[in-house]
Amino acid sequence: MSLAADEPRVVDVAEVLGRLEKAVRSVMVVREETLRLALLALLSRGHLLFEDVPGVGKTLMARTLAQAVGGEFSRVQFTPDLLPTDVTGGDVFDPRSGKFEFRPGPVFANVVLADEINRGTPRAQSSLLEAMGEASVSVDGTSHSLPDPFLVIATQNPIEQYGTFPLPESELDRFCMLLRLGQPDEEESREILRRHEHSEPRRHVAAVTDLATIRNVQAKVLDVRVSEAARAYITALVLGTRRHPRVGLPASPRASVAVLRTAQASALYDGRDHVLPDDIKSVASAVLGHRLAVGGGDAAQVVAEVLESVPVPLSL
Repeated sequence: MSLAADEPRVVDVAEVLGRLEKAVRSVMVVREETLRLALLALLSRGHLLFEDVPGVGKTLMARTLAQAVGGEFSRVQFTPDLLPTDVTGGDVFDPRSGKFEFRPGPVFANVVLADEINRGTPRAQSSLLEAMGEASVSVDGTSHSLPDPFLVIATQNPIEQYGTFPLPESELDRFCMLLRLGQPDEEESREILRRHEHSEPRRHVAAVTDLATIRNVQAKVLDVRVSEAARAYITALVLGTRRHPRVGLPASPRASVAVLRTAQASALYDGRDHVLPDDIKSVASAVLGHRLAVGGGDAAQVVAEVLESVPVPLSL
């Protein structure tokens, strides 16, 4: 498909999402809710973090999403010896010109797969902070803009795994959602075996859309109406994490914006022009859970308790 600059066009959002869903399902067995949330992050211009044990398809899911949306794709394998300049790039001396010239690193792509991000040192992890927060990279005092759209899809193994470094709170807060694929159930396991019986599932997916379409759909998310009652509901949920007795680090203002934007994307996904309480509730755990520092108990359980304690508006 053409990757030319944006031009006036009528975009069928349902058709675009359907193509993306089909592309992912052609490669892997994935639960409907997980795939929906991943596409909501994409529509929201939000970075995505997959966390799970090895072997459940984190990297395959990330790579497939990246390939399906089109545009320029790059992959960074995080290891303990990775340097920040291996991600961002840096100034390199050109003997022909006698000057230092900036050589872009792999972060200069539309979709960047940061594979096993928590195997990189904190210094290497920090190389993505500015890129994820401001869509730019500063090297030697000069700011370099990243492509539009820009999306980081990262994978990580649980921190109990040997040789990993926990992501700092500042970086976790820049991920729109944390998703877990989970172990397949009996039916899903049989389907995986059926697909592998006589052939290898495709490891590469052709782009099913282009950058102009993705930007168009992302712009449509901003047109979804959010009532005053819906904004008050989101605010109450975020404040609820600050008041919860087991939460040491509550949700940030960036988190409340992420809930707002993904709720708008959820409404658009379902063909509506306004946000409902179910849109907010459906994204709350994936958007808020990984941002909370919880003492005793599970972050998802804390979010569930907050949702239970905050009255749902009768009308939005």
